Amino acid sequence: MDRLLGFLLFCIPLVSLLPSCSHPSAEKVKCLWFTADANFQRFSYKDSICYYLDKAAETGFNHIVVDVKGIEGALYDSRLVPMMTESHGFRCVRDWDYLQFFIDEARKRGLGVSASATVFPAGSPYWGEGPVYNDPDLKSLTCLEYKPEGMVKIEDDHRKVAAFMNPVLPESQEYALEMIREIISNYDLDGFCMDYCRYPDAESDFSEASRIAFEKYIGEKVADFPDDIYRYAEDGSRIPGRFYKKWWEFRSMVIHDFISRVRDLRNEVNPDVRLEYWAASWLHAIYTQGQNWASPRATYYREYLDDWATEDYGRTGFADMIDVFMTGTYLERVWGMDDPESIEYGIARTLRDIDEDCSVYGSIYAQNWKNFEDAVYLSLSRTDGLAVFDIVQVIEFGLWDEIKRGIDRAEAECCNK
Repeated sequence: MDRLLGFLLFCIPLVSLLPSCSHPSAEKVKCLWFTADANFQRFSYKDSICYYLDKAAETGFNHIVVDVKGIEGALYDSRLVPMMTESHGFRCVRDWDYLQFFIDEARKRGLGVSASATVFPAGSPYWGEGPVYNDPDLKSLTCLEYKPEGMVKIEDDHRKVAAFMNPVLPESQEYALEMIREIISNYDLDGFCMDYCRYPDAESDFSEASRIAFEKYIGEKVADFPDDIYRYAEDGSRIPGRFYKKWWEFRSMVIHDFISRVRDLRNEVNPDVRLEYWAASWLHAIYTQGQNWASPRATYYREYLDDWATEDYGRTGFADMIDVFMTGTYLERVWGMDDPESIEYGIARTLRDIDEDCSVYGSIYAQNWKNFEDAVYLSLSRTDGLAVFDIVQVIEFGLWDEIKRGIDRAEAECCNK
């Protein structure tokens, strides 16, 4: 009975949040993502780009997201970020502008274009490649990890997916803002999508700069740092300290305030560009990354006041400062409103917590290819748009027909209402 009551309390408010079908689904954005590293070799050739843009349009996509600043460098004409010329052993030095070619060819096919960029990463620790490994100034900005074995610079931790700059540092933010300025001011784009606009994880950053910024935020000194945040048990688990909850609030506010700066920059430089943000849909589990993508009116965090959230955590929500949130429902199960591991549940939770502050696109992972037609249909019919990540898996698993069927189902259903 308690479970049923909880389920009803969760679902009933969502009815009013489901997007209306008063407009045809064809008007919704249906985008296919082109990542930088996984597609580096394939899209080193212009004819390959043209071929797959044709495939995208034929399948029913009307928009593409082109990753132009990956973990290891830039794929646009940049004076700031070194050009990405090699990935996973394949080398290519282009004498043409990668992003501009995508834009030109997409326009010929009636496709909208967003550029995506990893905001705070500056290199790949696993491959030992990227700007941070060649630029001492960038190296001075990277995160200091607090691990059970001690302090480690993130670029030296080969288990990490990216060497992040410390988001709290003014120099890190200025670098990221200048990168964003280059992209949105020099290219004719419909949108700009922030990726990895966050802290890497709970272990970063524990530098002296972060300590000073945190002390300023709370208005008092931290006598025992980092133990006053947390310390490690023998099994490697975290034992909360005096300022444990306030620490997560502080980090989320750092990201909140940075996104405010990005919005101001967009408004100044190119106000017609949509400001987009991608993050995982499981909002309650990414607090360690500073990613409170919810509306500042959302109250989900109150379920975690005894764990990691403060009473003021809601203030860090930034949905009202972006135009589009792409909710990463990278889950294997599609259906199940009472299943937290389903795409259906993830979308419903996202709509509840965004609370109409911005548009929501259902973002699905082509690696989870089983029942992909249903995943496409559900994401497009329940949200304002669809984002399929990534074309490399669409090609690998041959998902073009499944995607088209899912799009056609959603559009037919909408038009018949």
